[in-house]
Amino acid sequence: MKKKSIYIILAILAIGLFFYGYRIFSTGFDIDKTVYLYIDDEKDYNTLHQVIQDSAKIKSISSFDILSLLLDYKSNIRTGRYAVTPDMSVYDLIKDLRSGHQSPVKLKFNNIRTKEDLAQRISEQLMINKETLLNTLEDSIKCKELGFNPKTVVAMFIPNTYEYYWDVTIDNFLQRMKKEYKKFWDNDRLEKAKKIGLTPVEVSTLASIVEEECTYSDEYPKVAGLYINRLHIGQVLQADPTVKFAVGDFSLRRILNVHTEIDSPYNTYRVKGLPPGPIRIPSIKGIDAVLNYTKHDYLYMCAKEDFSGYHNFAANYQEHLRNRSLYIKALNARGIK
Repeated sequence: MKKKSIYIILAILAIGLFFYGYRIFSTGFDIDKTVYLYIDDEKDYNTLHQVIQDSAKIKSISSFDILSLLLDYKSNIRTGRYAVTPDMSVYDLIKDLRSGHQSPVKLKFNNIRTKEDLAQRISEQLMINKETLLNTLEDSIKCKELGFNPKTVVAMFIPNTYEYYWDVTIDNFLQRMKKEYKKFWDNDRLEKAKKIGLTPVEVSTLASIVEEECTYSDEYPKVAGLYINRLHIGQVLQADPTVKFAVGDFSLRRILNVHTEIDSPYNTYRVKGLPPGPIRIPSIKGIDAVLNYTKHDYLYMCAKEDFSGYHNFAANYQEHLRNRSLYIKALNARGIK
């Protein structure tokens, strides 16, 4: 009888331990949609502890602590972006955290003007320091390793959506961008660039000018054709956006003589040919517009006097002067200086 009582007690204890263990392992999160935990180099266990309570709404933080101890997680904290789903248990999460099983980021960047803009956009989406990335893109040795220089390296970034792990290193990030650049510049695009007489970087440079010049993308091929006509006959481009870049002020509404006289390799009023590199990161649409430019005889263009965002085009200077006169008259009428 005594032995039977012991067995009963042991059974009760076993059942109790089972349910206790089950509760620990099966504890979940009080969320109705996926949330993400971001763990960087500076985040320790205590900080993570608080984030799991605040963001993931864990139902039992003590369960997390017990399992972290049992699975030796405290000494195996890994950086990364980790998904916490409504159907997840604490055990599932710790397994992911401990093994570094991350949820990738859909990295997006477009409509980027400067390296500063690019570094900012990347740092907002990945565990990459803005200043460190910016310094890397200004480093001539690093740029040379990638096949560029500090003035042309922005051409390597093809605006698109890319999948990355949040804690990717800068080196791996840049190597991936170089790989995507080479993939983008396939044989078809390389052949088209060759027929125009431009390198891929020069195509991107011209595309960046075209995009800054145009309000609407349907005008890209036509404007690209105009600049290509000028390049082929050795005429200076006289592209206002390059002057704005040289001056450092894209908000200029009116380009004056004082602006076009600035001493800069980006001033295409004074320097023949393309500037040293892109004045923004051109879109795929902009690059393809240059590669598939509209063939015509236009050499001049001027913003339309109706301020629609489109241009009047001319094949000769006399016609251009008439278009320019209409635009200047409209500017003066509106008091735009």
